[in-house]
Amino acid sequence: MLTVVVVVVVLSSLLTPTIEAADALARKAVIARDVVYVSTPQAVVDKMLEMAEIKPGDVVYDLGCGDGRAVVTAAKRYGVKAVGVDIDPARVKDSIDNVRSNKVEHLVSIQQKDIFTLDFHEATVVFLYLLPALNTRLMPQLSKLKPGSRIVSHDFDMGDAKPSQIVILTTDNEPGVRRDWGKNEHILYKWVVPWETEPLTSPSKSKTGSGQ
Repeated sequence: MLTVVVVVVVLSSLLTPTIEAADALARKAVIARDVVYVSTPQAVVDKMLEMAEIKPGDVVYDLGCGDGRAVVTAAKRYGVKAVGVDIDPARVKDSIDNVRSNKVEHLVSIQQKDIFTLDFHEATVVFLYLLPALNTRLMPQLSKLKPGSRIVSHDFDMGDAKPSQIVILTTDNEPGVRRDWGKNEHILYKWVVPWETEPLTSPSKSKTGSGQ
């Protein structure tokens, strides 16, 4: 019995780097599986930027940046520094191409990283388009942002964090954007750090065409 125990310990020791590498790959696979890419219509991006009340000196992060349209629009429209983060190499390539074609490389950087281990303490504005469980996982990181930082989420809330604003945005004419679950209605949530923890139940409504 003692020999078996010793052998198990030795084998475990020898296999530790492999096990750690496998765990890291598994975590990335789970994240890649859970974060499904669905593009955000430009009209929604525009409204999220408006809700964020971006001002000079802000630093905008988009966690799960997709094709980079939010950070590119923020840089072009407001002249602020912006960072797009995605774990999918294809999305990172799309974002970099978008940054280059819009000539905002001096303001926008794109990173291929795990958002749950990312240091984004410099952010004053954060955009999210993630499932509620993933938003909730980010809450400890988001709560450490400097007071007054704004978080804006497309379609999904953030646990028991009370939004300071909820907007229901109905859009028309969204070429290339498939909304199988119904009409083109988008719920946008905004929080300001530090947030309260009671639900808000009186959303405002806005209707616009995407113009895309």
